[in-house]
Amino acid sequence: MTEPLFSRILIATDGSAKNRDALEEGLRIARSGNSTVYAVYVIDTATFATISGEVPLGDTYKIFTEEANQAFTRIQSCAGNTKVETAILEGHPAAEVVKFATKNKIDLIVIGTQGKRGIERLLLGSVAEEIIRSAPCKVLVVK
Repeated sequence: MTEPLFSRILIATDGSAKNRDALEEGLRIARSGNSTVYAVYVIDTATFATISGEVPLGDTYKIFTEEANQAFTRIQSCAGNTKVETAILEGHPAAEVVKFATKNKIDLIVIGTQGKRGIERLLLGSVAEEIIRSAPCKVLVVK
């Protein structure tokens, strides 16, 4: 039996609808190679600096965590028999994705071109661009 092309696939999600195509493509590749999927959601801690003082940080963190868990539930429901491990990370999204990929010996990172902040992007999302430049493995960008 031949080795799968990718045995460890990281799918970065931000819970947005624009990210669904990347999620579906990552799962399709994982199913074809009987790969393990690592679904990661990064809480961008820089957003805490821009939040109004009227909103308690604990409430904001809870909102992000709930959003991550909703994204993971969606991934699990689409995964079928594919093994999915999930992780909520904190920090700068691109750096955290690359760090996780390196630490977990990921073979392929699957990301969307634009997430929630699509209006701020011109051609390719800045997070996607940073991941492409510094990833320790192949990166599939799904638009």
